[in-house]
Amino acid sequence: MESLFKRHDAYLSKVPMEYVRDFMQHINWNSRLLVIRGPKGVGKSTLMQQYIKQHFPAGDRHVLYCSADTNYFSTHTLLDLAENFVMMGGQWLFIDEVHKYPGWSREIKEIYDLYHELHIVLSGSSLIQINDGQADLSRRLMPYDMPGLSLREFIHLDTGLDIKPVSLDQLLDNPSKVCMDIISKCHPLEHFARYRQFGYYPFYFEEKQDYYDKLENTVNYIVDVELTKYRSLDVGYTRQVKALLHVISQMTPYEVDISKLSKASGISRQSTLKYLTNMEEANLIRRVFTNLMTVTDLQKPDKIYLDNPNLLYTLSLEKPEIGTVRETFFANQLASAGHKVEYAGYKKGDFRIDGDIVIEVGGQDKGFSQVADQENAYVAADDIESAYMRKIPLWAFGFLY
Repeated sequence: MESLFKRHDAYLSKVPMEYVRDFMQHINWNSRLLVIRGPKGVGKSTLMQQYIKQHFPAGDRHVLYCSADTNYFSTHTLLDLAENFVMMGGQWLFIDEVHKYPGWSREIKEIYDLYHELHIVLSGSSLIQINDGQADLSRRLMPYDMPGLSLREFIHLDTGLDIKPVSLDQLLDNPSKVCMDIISKCHPLEHFARYRQFGYYPFYFEEKQDYYDKLENTVNYIVDVELTKYRSLDVGYTRQVKALLHVISQMTPYEVDISKLSKASGISRQSTLKYLTNMEEANLIRRVFTNLMTVTDLQKPDKIYLDNPNLLYTLSLEKPEIGTVRETFFANQLASAGHKVEYAGYKKGDFRIDGDIVIEVGGQDKGFSQVADQENAYVAADDIESAYMRKIPLWAFGFLY
């Protein structure tokens, strides 16, 4: 145990506290058992360590942070850890990378049932399964999905400017006021292009020069390790899945042709549909459907995007098509803010949000012709700073969280 506490102290001594993401406030930390899920690199470990540093004094042994992929667990079990920790008066146990511990769900369930006064906070891959066949934690475990940085958060980290998030209702009800309030503090267009290229993952601020290399390594890790281990992807198909990602990075997001996508990547149609589902679960891509309520297993999506624009600039062999970049950014920011993103339909607009809001995404000259007959319709236009009636700057949708 003492070795774990030494590592705990070392981790906390280095965690930055200059900026704590608002996502911290969306978590019910009083839950006895919760898990923070998300793709590698979005800041789950940092968030856990920051919470400890905010709420516990230095040297407090009632709380312990550890990672499940350390050598300690080659000779000890999670049950051993919990038993010893509780006997020493432990009350809060933070376990990072829990998905890397074989059979974690079974032991966590037992710990939860045995130690009623122990709070357990876990972090894990986007692919972590609450019901993995060994132990169903769905009635015990509260999951939270952590996105990457919004444009608003990127600007804060880049400049120190603290601009509060706005709700989608606030933005749509009075876009001119919202935009004017933000413009009075900064010029978002000054930061927007950089954000789309390398602002989504917080590790940009640690390794700016190697950002794309690190992001590509992250993608390779997700495909080579996480998809093979947690979604039973045959190791022999990892190369084809990466080829599929490259094909998607060069697609213009119109109607999806699965047969062409399958042929271009060298994967059968049925396997292509399965891998698309798995890649979305891993936060590598985003599938958009006309009606999420009727989606079935292995259904063809109406549109496919990479999860965020940074992946576009990392994986595309050529400069990404700007229309694709814009739509990828919009879908990512709305979904990350908790909104339901659907395809509005052919010649009806690019997106339908939360069932009844239609938004067309385009450049500064984009007009309302495509959504003229749609109620509750707006245009999200790039390369403009201010809003005019229902034409809203695209960047403004980066301030929703």
